[in-house]
Amino acid sequence: MATAKKLPSGNYRIRVYDKDTGKYKSFTAETKRKAEKLAADWLNTSKYSHPKDREATVRDVIQRYIDERTAVLSPATIHKYNQILNSQLSKDFTNTAINSLKESDVLFEVNRLSKHYQPKTVKNAICFIVPIIRKHRRDLDLDISTPKVFQKQKIYPTADEIMKLFKGSKIELEVLLALCCGLRKEEIRGLKHSDIKDNTMYIRRVKIDVGKETIVRENAAKTLNSIRKIELPPFILELIKQRQGTEYITELSGHAIYMRFYRVTRQAGYDISFHDLRHINASIMLFLGIPDKYAMERGGWATDSTLKSVYQSTFEAQRQQFDKVIDNHFISIYDTLI
Repeated sequence: MATAKKLPSGNYRIRVYDKDTGKYKSFTAETKRKAEKLAADWLNTSKYSHPKDREATVRDVIQRYIDERTAVLSPATIHKYNQILNSQLSKDFTNTAINSLKESDVLFEVNRLSKHYQPKTVKNAICFIVPIIRKHRRDLDLDISTPKVFQKQKIYPTADEIMKLFKGSKIELEVLLALCCGLRKEEIRGLKHSDIKDNTMYIRRVKIDVGKETIVRENAAKTLNSIRKIELPPFILELIKQRQGTEYITELSGHAIYMRFYRVTRQAGYDISFHDLRHINASIMLFLGIPDKYAMERGGWATDSTLKSVYQSTFEAQRQQFDKVIDNHFISIYDTLI
């Protein structure tokens, strides 16, 4: 349905196409919201509203949205949407008829989610369900603010500290591919020996766990920029050669990599995730002065805003070093005033 537009008179008008007459039917009201509600009511009660749509619940319209996109969205995204629908949203909310849904119902559900889940989880759920509801209920004024998601401030270990921790371990290669090359865990699991030509690694596929199923997707990295090639240092090439005899460079599941990394880092006193190695890689490129364009290409980031706002962080030792430089600069100025 179209959006109501303001007329010179100050009223709002919305036009809806009438299939029978081949003309547009107009609805005018003093506010945009009322005009759109008039049009929505007509659509909901007319023959253009299929009986199944009039009887549909919130669950029905969300499930239909998911089903219609199984062929174009990644399995991981579909799995996340199903988790929101089946595990996070309440049955009282999803069993409500879409045509009888009130704004207060949506707000109540958002407040309930906020009490049980982290801000990022709540934001993902809101951004998923609200557009679907708006599509079916244009008359609802769903002006819902998403919660502010604050980036956790972590103190990362240095690259040499990480290398020492995992030297000779069963996931040394996996750690180095993430730390030195910036690969995602799913990209590491998707690497085959045939993807290594001379000293160059071609990242062409991902292997992901969706529920209890493992899915391999060719040429289906997270973004188009994720399909890339990286030259490998000799020490990583040597570790890869030591694993000859299997199709994939690693046969470990995503959970196995996570648990082995978790145990070692927690014992060493570090509160970091395996994905944080990718953050450290981006921060090292920043510290080394690598141009953003090259860093984006190497790490497979689609935009420099993602690289800068999400992945590039500062190391504590270097931060303290630069703090001293800045402090000394202002100390020297202040001393001249005495």
